Amino acid sequence: MSTLSENINRINSKLQQLLKQYQLLQKENEQLTQSIKELKISQENNLLRINQMEQQAGILKSAAGKMNDKDKKTFEHQINQYIKEIDKSIGLLSE
Repeated sequence: MSTLSENINRINSKLQQLLKQYQLLQKENEQLTQSIKELKISQENNLLRINQMEQQAGILKSAAGKMNDKDKKTFEHQINQYIKEIDKSIGLLSE
């Protein structure tokens, strides 16, 4: 009977260890998931900043008169896109 009791105690202690490991892994998983969310938000913010800086660089090139034909066409296309978006917004507001 004592070996049966010892086996049960050993199994119980291993089960307790597994439960502790499981809880630690759950906490780590939650932390990693949160880190991923924060990194995604940071990445989105960085992409927005890059886009804004590229637009500013285009405006500065245009103001300085240092644009080649390809840059001019790209710049004009962007301005036309903005105008279309503004027109859509005005149309939606006037409804």
